[in-house]
Amino acid sequence: MAISNEAEFRALYDEHFDDVRRFVRRRADPPSVDDVVGETFLIAWRRRRELPADPRPWLSRTARTVLLNHSRRRRRHDSLAVRIAAQADLSLSVVQPLADAESLIDLSVAWRRLSPADQEVLALHVWEGLPDRDAAAVLGCARATYSMRLSRARRRLGVLLGPPDAHGRPLRAPAEVSSPAAPAGSPAARAK
Repeated sequence: MAISNEAEFRALYDEHFDDVRRFVRRRADPPSVDDVVGETFLIAWRRRRELPADPRPWLSRTARTVLLNHSRRRRRHDSLAVRIAAQADLSLSVVQPLADAESLIDLSVAWRRLSPADQEVLALHVWEGLPDRDAAAVLGCARATYSMRLSRARRRLGVLLGPPDAHGRPLRAPAEVSSPAAPAGSPAARAK
């Protein structure tokens, strides 16, 4: 999909801007979102003659790289690192039942306890809705590798959430996985 003029790039920008912005909003602190999105499209403009036929995975991968670079710069300056999924749509409405609120709190706690790699794999699948092939392209790995990582991340999240109750809602995490470093031989350690 070689882009040769500004009008073609404008069409690409209009088509993919919202997707890229959502992708970045879920991973970056709010003040950085516009900078990362802008830098992503600047890179796309500079490499416009090299863009693939389906540019969405390429744009997501580029945005991810820009985010990682921003994160490294922040750590060097002792500020906050890029927070993955900071803008997750886990907010509660006033009318939700308490059980749903507790489930969301448990999910939020379990999410924060996952490694950044597991969060990223799950986010690409759940929030971005990318097919395995495209998600693998974002991460720069083979589709089979991505599928294996997704399966393992799901299993680790399931362990953190614990078994479901009689209504299918997750119970609190079992005691043996309540700390980030589970003892050797525990179910959490074996799940890895």
